[in-house]
Amino acid sequence: MTMLEQVSIDAAQLDWLALKDAVTAFQRLQQRDGALAPDADRAAARDLIGQVRDGVGALAPAFPHDAGYLAALDDDLAAWAASGFGVPDFRSSLGAFHPQRDRVDGLRHLVVFPMTTQNGSPDRLLEALLVDVLWPEFIDELERDRYTNGLFVPVRFVDFTDGYDTNSAVLFPETIAMKELIPFTWGAIFADREAVRFRRVVAAATAITKLELPADARRLLDDQALAERTFVLWDLIHDRTHMRGDLPFDPFMIKQRMPYFLYSLEELRCDLTAFRAAVELARDGAVDPVTRDHARLAQYTILFDRIFRFPLTGTRVRNYDGLGGQLLFAWLHRRGVLHWTDTRLALDWDALPDTVVALSDAIDELYWASIDRPKTAHWLAAYELIRATLTPHPASRWARGLPDEVLAGAPKGFTDAVLDDEFPLSMFYEALAKKLRPTIDSTLGITAIT
Repeated sequence: MTMLEQVSIDAAQLDWLALKDAVTAFQRLQQRDGALAPDADRAAARDLIGQVRDGVGALAPAFPHDAGYLAALDDDLAAWAASGFGVPDFRSSLGAFHPQRDRVDGLRHLVVFPMTTQNGSPDRLLEALLVDVLWPEFIDELERDRYTNGLFVPVRFVDFTDGYDTNSAVLFPETIAMKELIPFTWGAIFADREAVRFRRVVAAATAITKLELPADARRLLDDQALAERTFVLWDLIHDRTHMRGDLPFDPFMIKQRMPYFLYSLEELRCDLTAFRAAVELARDGAVDPVTRDHARLAQYTILFDRIFRFPLTGTRVRNYDGLGGQLLFAWLHRRGVLHWTDTRLALDWDALPDTVVALSDAIDELYWASIDRPKTAHWLAAYELIRATLTPHPASRWARGLPDEVLAGAPKGFTDAVLDDEFPLSMFYEALAKKLRPTIDSTLGITAIT
């Protein structure tokens, strides 16, 4: 029996469903910080955690590659119950979980932690997931030979509890309950959710805008597995870019309070670095045909996700991913590559790659120069880069020029002066939102098997 056969578990299997039900019931007894609510039934809580432990124990033999983690998980669950269910601390089991060590296509993991879910639940609740690793052969070669990223783990949903019945498409260790930080050795991204919501949203957006897609882009909308593999390529390079380049700050901007448009540029920088790499791979005749094909497709995924879904997802309160999408759209329009004429969207496909790379160059130049700048001078330069293409809100203090008392003061004054919606949606996006947002909203909790 192979390892893949050993870990092949039907998500409908009774042991999994019993575990999932116990976790879901326990969530109702928790408060926001993960501790048991003061009025919760403690006897019921102990019984439910006992059921969770029994479920993990029943499933554990199917996951020999996670034996150390599942044993540590049982210890953490037992210790949590013994302590009276205070604020949870699952450092031990988190430190024993190493999905990055076995990146084998189709390998399944059982994951149980108290956690928040990024772009999902802000509450630190107990969650349970079954996930499969996505690791195509061409990605294995790319990661080994060109774009090393030992922490990156692309995955696919099998089943999950309520925290992932949301927009969340990542499983990051920093979201897991712990009282002291430990070194993070992996990060998981759900390529299946990214791919299926991309396909749904872009199909609707192109129909609404009458955009005629090239045949390659149509393939993405018709083939979920192809789209998943393409997103893995994008995510592999995006993820590693946060730690590479001429960075004038902490790569992940942890513990830094900055204007939200700085986060916009950082996320866009990483996406455009992936776009640049995809262009280079697609143009390199020495690269194998499978990789070149996925590299061509990755350019479409980055472009369309950025200009269609990102600007219209979420609220307009410091929506940094939305702002990055708006900037890319306007950059292409201002340079005559994107056209909105006679209520029809059109793109100059031949000029597109180099024009997108030019925006990547502009952001890279900003970063390179800002290594020699004070923090707030970098912020001002970043704002000028964006406002050269996007129009700020008419009431913007930044656009009018910050007063001397702010310029001479602490960085907090700069950040406080930024409007929640510093760069509002254009008339194009306001109109598009009325027709496209219902489709975007329909992707909440979506998976490839939905």
